[in-house]
Amino acid sequence: MIATTREDWEDLLALSQSESAARPLLERLLEHWCRLHRAEAAALYLERGALLERECTHGPREFPDFYDPAAPAAEFARGLALFRLPGGALVFAPGEIPLADAATLLLSEASKASRLSRQLKEQRFQANYRGVELEALYDVGLKVASTLDLEELSEEILLHAVMLLDARRGALYLFGPGGYKVQRTFGGEAAESFAAGDSALARFLAGEPGAPDSLLPGARHLLGVPIEIEGSPRGLIAVGDKESRRGVGPFRASDRRSLGLFANQAAIALENARLHLQALEKERLEREMSLAAEIQRQILPKGAPEIPGYELAGWNRPALQVGGDYYGFLELPGDRLGLSVGDVSGKGMPAALLVSTLHSALRLLLERNGVGPDFLERLNGHLADSSTANKFVTLFFAELDPGSGELGYLNAGHNPGLILRRDGTLEELGSGGVPLGLIRAAQFREQKTAIHPGDLLCLYSDGITEACSPDDEEFGLERLGNVLTDCRDQPLPDLIQAIERATTAFAEGYPQGDDQTVVLLRRAG
Repeated sequence: MIATTREDWEDLLALSQSESAARPLLERLLEHWCRLHRAEAAALYLERGALLERECTHGPREFPDFYDPAAPAAEFARGLALFRLPGGALVFAPGEIPLADAATLLLSEASKASRLSRQLKEQRFQANYRGVELEALYDVGLKVASTLDLEELSEEILLHAVMLLDARRGALYLFGPGGYKVQRTFGGEAAESFAAGDSALARFLAGEPGAPDSLLPGARHLLGVPIEIEGSPRGLIAVGDKESRRGVGPFRASDRRSLGLFANQAAIALENARLHLQALEKERLEREMSLAAEIQRQILPKGAPEIPGYELAGWNRPALQVGGDYYGFLELPGDRLGLSVGDVSGKGMPAALLVSTLHSALRLLLERNGVGPDFLERLNGHLADSSTANKFVTLFFAELDPGSGELGYLNAGHNPGLILRRDGTLEELGSGGVPLGLIRAAQFREQKTAIHPGDLLCLYSDGITEACSPDDEEFGLERLGNVLTDCRDQPLPDLIQAIERATTAFAEGYPQGDDQTVVLLRRAG
């Protein structure tokens, strides 16, 4: 029997009728059970998820807060035995083996009632908690979303995740080209990185049991969720060791939902921060490109010098905001005129930087060496030393004696210059060497011709002749010659516009693929 006196029965009956006395009732029943079964000590455990959580104890012995019912029987080899009850278990220092007696039956029913009461309280708590949780998540989301600095945002996300789940440990990982890389940790160390295809991590984030051993080393209980935008990974949040009234315990199923909702807000905040960084970087690049374009405009001639008996004009249109084409007019000793058209391999900022190098080196070497093959050889050596292996420059440089019309020229791998003679014939001024910067010891050959009254000289870059149509056909040298012939008597600015219109019409809206440059010189007839 359980109670030996009327007072014992009345005491148990009074406890059973009071909702607030559920725990004392279990303790009294457990005490009577130990007495009846001659057990030195015992603990009553109730199911909590996959584990058994200690509810009450009797006797001098220490019992753990949690038991894993799936653990091997050897766990109870040190003088302890486990007896399963509906919704829980008895762990005790063995006395008599439990039987289907009244004491065990009453304890079993009381434990079921206690578990049911706990579940009802938990449900009421969860109902209230969800409202508070959503309000808290909303407030946290506003605070997190208002931060655009990635370092500060990462700290806010991890701190609020740990606080939200009452966790002792935490780590925030961001996703990049190499996979997941740790951004912030809390309460201890975390693995530096995980590969994008890590199968153990993927199963853990999907909610399956088990986590990578290195995720939060030393943590007993782990919970993690992915941070995603429309299914695309942005990172992950992992927390460990939930605080409980008895120390550290497992996370509840509702904790995964809460952390998942928070991860959705974190994903939006991280995406905003990423877009903000992109906008700042784009703004910085645009400022740099604008500055580079302004510098390049300063390099190119603002107008053409006046040469008695001659007309001179130049034009440049880069494919991007800055380009790799160059042209210049130089006044040389003896009233001679220098004409140059260059084309740096590539486009954009790298090409523009090499254009600046070409501009300064060309002028400096001309002052020291004058015009001739030696000048070009020195320029080639300078560009070979100051540019990368995959960069080179084609250059057409001509020296005009306005009085005689004699034209000496050096062509380092550039497109052939064209002279439209007065009688309508076209003469090509071909190459006399390789492009600059390719071969350190390259040699160049100077060639000569003459500009007679009525002749038209045209220097250009390959962006003119290689302008493509939608059918991938090039504008070509023949079409350029036809434009020069048809418009030869027009003022040079109008002739340049004619070349521009012809290449644009030929492309039929196809994007300009390369920088375009034209220099025209006509001797009065």
